[in-house]
Amino acid sequence: MKNLPVESKPKGRYQLKYRGTECTNCGHPLDMSDRFCAYCSQVNSTKKLTLKDFFDEFFSSLISYDSKLLKTLKALLLKPGKITREYLKGRRISYTNPFRFLLSLSIIYFLMLSVNLSSGLLKLDKYGSDEKGSFFTEEGNLVFGNTLKKENIATDSLIQSQIDSLGIAKQIAKKDSIVLSNPKAYLNSLDTLSFFSRFGAKREAFNTLISANEESSFEEIIATYGLSDSSSNEYAFNAATSYLRFKQRPGTFASNLISKLPFLVFFFLPVFALFIWVAYVRKKYTYTDHLIFGFHIQSLLFILLIVSLLIDSVFKIFTGWIFVLIFIGYLYKAMRNFYQQGRFKTIVKFAFLNLIFVILALLSIVILLTGSIYTF
Repeated sequence: MKNLPVESKPKGRYQLKYRGTECTNCGHPLDMSDRFCAYCSQVNSTKKLTLKDFFDEFFSSLISYDSKLLKTLKALLLKPGKITREYLKGRRISYTNPFRFLLSLSIIYFLMLSVNLSSGLLKLDKYGSDEKGSFFTEEGNLVFGNTLKKENIATDSLIQSQIDSLGIAKQIAKKDSIVLSNPKAYLNSLDTLSFFSRFGAKREAFNTLISANEESSFEEIIATYGLSDSSSNEYAFNAATSYLRFKQRPGTFASNLISKLPFLVFFFLPVFALFIWVAYVRKKYTYTDHLIFGFHIQSLLFILLIVSLLIDSVFKIFTGWIFVLIFIGYLYKAMRNFYQQGRFKTIVKFAFLNLIFVILALLSIVILLTGSIYTF
């Protein structure tokens, strides 16, 4: 016992008298001087766990996490790009995992955004349930004319008269009558079209059939009209029912869409990291290095968005543009610090990556929006 290293007065379960020579978790051989198992990190203690020991360990873990969190926030805010360099050099024990940190921030932000917008979004459902106030025409196109204020009724009437003069309403009614007169023949006639054209046309046909047969299932529709129960018909029917639900409850759909946005971030960033790798292909960085840099940058963006949302909610103002400008300056500085290139090269790559970022973001939103409409 004389050769044991001096410790800072261990307390509770950590005292020397409770230590064993074998890990109670994995059985790895231990020395009496080992406070933790080197193999699985289990505490080297044979003392029976008490309520006090349990809460001591809980608060110890909590304080340890808070310490990492504060160090990560400080480094991320005050040292653009440097936190990624330190993390990649192996100095990781002091910082939170970039992926987990970003996931937490994205969930917090979109949860706050959803709560902030929930009351307004759910009010939109009345426009789907009320035909006079619908956001959609009978053919499914967005139209906000019916929800305008009274002073805009004249303009709305002019638009409606132009639509009537073009005979659009009559064309739609004629198309619906063709579908309803012989659904089987109409759907069979669509098989000569290309995949996407066929799918869209079948979806519109099933919209008509569902509207004429409320609360009907796919099995009931095919039995009523003698249709084939093929996979393409079933997919088109499901898309039609989802689309009709979207028209009837636009507010609920928007709220549901916001809840999916955190997952969009983790689809988007790995693709964006490929373009960062292309921009810095001559640098000796791996794809994972660029991805971690992207995680840190995106985390900073969510921090700024959260602060902006809090300020806007409290003071009833819009500060988003200010924080976007701050983020643009931060991103340039982070690229300079992490990749350590000159100003001209950094500015060129900064412009290129921002263009790619906007394109990918818009493309991702379109994919998510379309997919959500057809699966709602």
